[in-house]
Amino acid sequence: MSRLVPPCRRAGHIVSRNLATAAAESSSSSSPRPPRAPKPILYTAVILNRAPILTPSPTPFERAFYAYQQRIRRALHNPFPSEFYFKQGSLLEARFNAEERFRERVAWGPTYAKEDDVSPERKAAEQAAIDQMALQEKSDDKLMPRVHPSDAARDYHSLDRKGRRNLYLLLQRAQDGKSVWEFPRGQPEEGELLHQAAQRELYANCGKEMDTWIVARKPIGMYKPPGPATPSPTPSPEKITFFFKAHILAGQVRPDQTFKDFAWVTKQEIETRVKRAYWEGVKDMLSDH
Repeated sequence: MSRLVPPCRRAGHIVSRNLATAAAESSSSSSPRPPRAPKPILYTAVILNRAPILTPSPTPFERAFYAYQQRIRRALHNPFPSEFYFKQGSLLEARFNAEERFRERVAWGPTYAKEDDVSPERKAAEQAAIDQMALQEKSDDKLMPRVHPSDAARDYHSLDRKGRRNLYLLLQRAQDGKSVWEFPRGQPEEGELLHQAAQRELYANCGKEMDTWIVARKPIGMYKPPGPATPSPTPSPEKITFFFKAHILAGQVRPDQTFKDFAWVTKQEIETRVKRAYWEGVKDMLSDH
């Protein structure tokens, strides 16, 4: 039985062969390696929100719908047994009848409710007594105006402005000789979690004279500023900012001296203050209302 001899050992000598991997390694070792990109610089920022303190104003369609529902309810409800609750001819009965006539005029128009068959003198006396009762029963609670004085004065430091909208805190600082508006931010320390760094930097930048609440430990978004138009031979580290959402419950901002100013603004007002690239990166994290 003959033994097969490998081709490399035939004719009494060894044939050497170059492997493809060796050729690839030699060619790659000769070419210079590109410079390794440096580690990115991490920042944490807080989107501090003041929730709406007023209910939104109803739209014309909503007002018409509510008025229509009110007319239906008044048309279908049973007559109120006023003689059971009020003594006939008493001041309380006169007060109820006056309020009922007002409600009828609101529901059906100014010409619907019928006037009582009483003399003008008695009607004036009853109205005066009703007004006196209203003054005695008047409470100290007052409804908040829909337009606050801070809106007319354009006071961006007030937390009472734009009561129907969400407000967000912006800080103004100097950068390269220019004024820059942005959310409170800072760098985490070694071994510090991102949400802990966000809370610490918020107090460091805005003071501790306010009660805030970080919503979650996970960021709601990330922003990376655009790089230079022409790439540099020595790349600089990227700056990546992670955003955390927070609510202010009480107190007011007392910014650090390194900041020039602060403002409570709506989403649309943020667009007019920050840089375009910054706005494109944060706009989807904000509420439209």
